[in-house]
Amino acid sequence: MRKHERKEWCSLILSEQTFPIIEQITAGMPGGFFIYHADEEERLIYANQALIRIYGCEDLKDFQEYTGYTFYGLVHPEDAEETQRSINKQIFTGGSDLDYVEYRILRKDGKVRWIEDYGHFVHTDLYGDLFYVFVEDATEKHLKAINDAKTARLAQERLEALEALEHETTALKLVHEILRSGMWAMEFDQRGEMASVFWSQDFRAMIGYQDEEDFPNALSSWSDLIHPEDRDRVLRQYYAAIDDYTGKSLYDVEYRLLTKDRGYRWFRTTGKLSRRADGTPITYVGIFVDITEHKETDEKLQEQRKLLEEALVKAQRASQAKTMFLNNMSHDIRTPMNAIIGFTNLAATHLDDRELTRSYLSKIAASSNHLLSLINDVLDMSRIESGRVVIEEAACSLSQVLRDIQSMMQANIENKGLNFHMDDRALVHPYVVCDQLRLNQVLLNILSNALKFTPAGGDISVTASERPGDTADTAIYEFRVQDTGIGMDPGFLEHIFEPFERERTSTVSGIQGTGLGMSITKNLVELMKGQINVESRKGEGSVFTCTFPFRLSQAPGAREALAILQPQRSAGWRILLAEDNELNQEIAVTILEEAGCAVDVASDGAEAVEKVRHSLGAPYDLVLMDIQMPVMDGIEATKAIRALDDPQLASLPIVAMTANAFEEDRQLVLSAGMNGHLGKPIDVAKLFATIQSVLGGGQPG
Repeated sequence: MRKHERKEWCSLILSEQTFPIIEQITAGMPGGFFIYHADEEERLIYANQALIRIYGCEDLKDFQEYTGYTFYGLVHPEDAEETQRSINKQIFTGGSDLDYVEYRILRKDGKVRWIEDYGHFVHTDLYGDLFYVFVEDATEKHLKAINDAKTARLAQERLEALEALEHETTALKLVHEILRSGMWAMEFDQRGEMASVFWSQDFRAMIGYQDEEDFPNALSSWSDLIHPEDRDRVLRQYYAAIDDYTGKSLYDVEYRLLTKDRGYRWFRTTGKLSRRADGTPITYVGIFVDITEHKETDEKLQEQRKLLEEALVKAQRASQAKTMFLNNMSHDIRTPMNAIIGFTNLAATHLDDRELTRSYLSKIAASSNHLLSLINDVLDMSRIESGRVVIEEAACSLSQVLRDIQSMMQANIENKGLNFHMDDRALVHPYVVCDQLRLNQVLLNILSNALKFTPAGGDISVTASERPGDTADTAIYEFRVQDTGIGMDPGFLEHIFEPFERERTSTVSGIQGTGLGMSITKNLVELMKGQINVESRKGEGSVFTCTFPFRLSQAPGAREALAILQPQRSAGWRILLAEDNELNQEIAVTILEEAGCAVDVASDGAEAVEKVRHSLGAPYDLVLMDIQMPVMDGIEATKAIRALDDPQLASLPIVAMTANAFEEDRQLVLSAGMNGHLGKPIDVAKLFATIQSVLGGGQPG
């Protein structure tokens, strides 16, 4: 095949097979992009729409006629010689970096513009000698006489990593390599000391490990596997990036790592820190890529470098919201904590004034509840992301759900002077099967936002309606929450359901929160197979609409309703409290003794087992068991009690009272032989309701 025939065939292949993927990648680029043959004719093979617009042409045909569809036809005649000299330099030196040259062009309308040109020369057997070129209109920058150093730096920051584009299989290979990379992250506390380490499951799999037990989330898990000849260099660069408070250092290192099943393999690790205003580190995130197969091939190493940089940019962008979240959380947690500490001190100095002390205690309680809601939001989001939230459906009344929500919100609504309206008249079948707890959480989250952002005198309404479902035993239920609050900007509205997003920081708006509430709400709605959408106008208010497909149910019988309204009660219980924290002991003992209970205390699980073992003379009615205790934890203590020889002692009711407050924690304690589960902080009403239920033979708490 002759050279010109190969060139024509190559152009045809590029046009028919490679152009779709080139077009897909370059269509959204703000700058121009073209490919041309690096020979005497310098004919163009491809030009994107942005380039055609830069030259003031209407379409490709117009552009071809105006420029001759050659590179020479693109350059102002007075700049052609200097431009060609720069291009020849790259061809003859065979450099791997992008060639940069600046020159003038003459648009079709006669205007002269300055162009920044980033070209890369490639020699291939298949396509011949080619140049890939990225261009940007630099006229304004040139006219403002920005110095060369700043021009190069700004250009480099904007440049997208795209060096190797030969055909569609190359692009697919790059995507595949991105998906195979392993991630790592390290978190630092306020003092700048490392608080946690995370290795992704993809990275564990790359080096032959199964899970966190096999390869713990600890720095030494990784550092102990570095080849002895590489260890000092790798760790020196790792800590240098942490110690560089300018925030400019990029951790980028190649080294050998001992895998579990394939010996030493070459890896490339890249990472970058996010820092607080005072320079202390917040997060250190990065990626691993196995480069063993490409280590001896320079061309592949260059591709790998570009791939790492692109992936790192994406990781940094993804962590920016988290960095903002950490900064917001630092403020939002300190705000209620400041109130709790301040009003506690004030209450201690005004004990003789009962009304003033009562006021201080009320404010302490409100701040404590707000602090707990912040913590719950963060933990809820973590559980949702890890897939540990389980939807538990049961029969309930939607009308009762709405009345309960109104009762919970009523005091806050009245205190703020808002008008509230609840309408469930359109519910034809109010009894359904659903997860009432999660439905409550969704509606309360939305209503809490409406309460926060609606000024005094405003209106909030909740409307419930239904329409037929896909089958006779289902219906589609719609809950519409509308307010006359401050509304939202259209730009923020697009991101309202994304984690860590808040339209304004709490220091500006005075309204606090984690930025997780709406993300949690959307996830819960989708877990219940529902949908949520929002409409809002700045200064006019917002409307949130949730729809759910619920199965229909029947109203509970009279006997069931009576059991709900009249729980069994008893008094004078003898209770063993297993709790290692002295403050928690004091709180629980005071609550129980003021209710008429006799309380005995054990400071760890082993002591609790011994007290039960010797309690036949004065038997306990129930054990309240903490889970995390020294000597013996609550789970082991429960198993030991259940294994006692005396059947009366072995069957003693045990209720967990623990800060491990999630559903999986409840299932764990029940499977260990406990009769109920209570979360901390103590909810007094739920505490006694659970004890009544367990001692009365009801369902576990």
